[in-house]
Amino acid sequence: MIIHDVRVHPESDRLAREDQLAWKIAQVAADAVAVEPAVADMIVNRIIDNASVAIASVNRHPVTTARDQALAHARPGGAAVFGCGPEVRVHAEWAAWANGTAVRELDYHDTFLAAEYSHPGDNIPPILAAAQQTGRSGAELIRGIATGYEIQVDLVRAICLHRHKIDHVAHLGPSAAAGIGTLLALPPETIFQAVQQALHVTTATRQSRKGEISSWKAFAPSHAGKLAIEAVDRAMRGEGAPSPIYEGEDSVIAWMLDGRDAQYKVPLPAPGEPKRAILDTYTKEHSAEYQSQALIDLCFRLGRQVQDWDAVQDVLIETSHHTHYVIGTGSNDPQKFDPTASRETLDHSIMYIVAVALQDGAWHHVRSYAPERAQRPDTVALWRKIRTVEDPRWTERYHSTDPAIKAFGGRVIITLRDGRVIADELAVANAHTLGATPWQRADYIRKFEILTDGIVEKSESGRFLETVQRLPSLTADELLQLNVAIPAASLGRGLPGLFG
Repeated sequence: MIIHDVRVHPESDRLAREDQLAWKIAQVAADAVAVEPAVADMIVNRIIDNASVAIASVNRHPVTTARDQALAHARPGGAAVFGCGPEVRVHAEWAAWANGTAVRELDYHDTFLAAEYSHPGDNIPPILAAAQQTGRSGAELIRGIATGYEIQVDLVRAICLHRHKIDHVAHLGPSAAAGIGTLLALPPETIFQAVQQALHVTTATRQSRKGEISSWKAFAPSHAGKLAIEAVDRAMRGEGAPSPIYEGEDSVIAWMLDGRDAQYKVPLPAPGEPKRAILDTYTKEHSAEYQSQALIDLCFRLGRQVQDWDAVQDVLIETSHHTHYVIGTGSNDPQKFDPTASRETLDHSIMYIVAVALQDGAWHHVRSYAPERAQRPDTVALWRKIRTVEDPRWTERYHSTDPAIKAFGGRVIITLRDGRVIADELAVANAHTLGATPWQRADYIRKFEILTDGIVEKSESGRFLETVQRLPSLTADELLQLNVAIPAASLGRGLPGLFG
């Protein structure tokens, strides 16, 4: 890896193109390095993972809305839409919108956490849609997805957005544009302009993940993917972008992030170096915010040691800065204790998640968030006894660059009224690559089968799983088979809007 120093430059410097981060990203995207077999295998796993959660959410309101909007933009020879058969084709940017929303709705796909946090699987819908519309092969899709993951992960390692209340999809726009650039084998000049355009139009505030969290949380990454496709299209037509988008005196860094004195060190692969970042990412066994994954596994164990929930006096979670301030009591967000809150809000309340995990010893993507579950009196009583504190030890591990040390867990201390204390800690989730039961292909397939059971016909499930595992050899026509179809009569329809 090459570590690039990134800082703001006054306009008078006339920063050379080759010294700009967007150009360096473009060079990585244009580097036709071979994809390692382990990376290709993991890409297959993550396409299965995305399909699992997309189909499980296929008739949820935001997904239905996004699909209806996409279907109003039909295009012969376009891209496919999750839930519909390959004969249903729409413009690629609208397929990315519909499919990206379906993937993101349940907050149940992969994650990477460092200086910023991200769901790098959000790169797959726009890159896949672009591949389907342009007639690319499975091997070309793999190369594009490898780039999307690489660029997003590398940006997330170096540049914090949430400290400045900027939503994390600001790293997704550039990564998706770069991935599409690799997919289409575009020249660096074109990718450079697309990356800059994509960043310029995908910066937004984090209010989408604060307070009354709405369906925009599901739409935000698909919107970034849609805008990335449009940015690539404009760049291919010879249009330029605001430049330098990262280093300029009125740039994103200068006015939205660390300001004119910013100093970032962004790692990117050297020329000829394989793009391996996807191997550093991790998926979710449980449908909840990633920082809760290890704590859910831990609470399954601890809950078995509590016989009477009324006997609990206090539950303290010692954890990282991020977990405490974003999904813990450090957020000072009263909605995180509201039994009538939306699923999106409950998913971002570690206090609620720990209460249910302790009591149920299990987690389900629907039942664990049901209103009757959230409003159960004994759960509400326990929930309001739970608090978080930042422990510097866990914050240090959260930000470590050493994969053997990096962790997103914490310590749970349950104090009973009789003075007895039940306590333990867990650093990484069981499904993590360093966890008790690291996930393999069979685990991704099991997740797919569980989440699509009763929604997808067995024959269609088998067809998809057989097809996706042949990804490196798929032809352009076969690439359309990566969208799982369900019976048309089972697809929900939403309210009419401007597009019909």
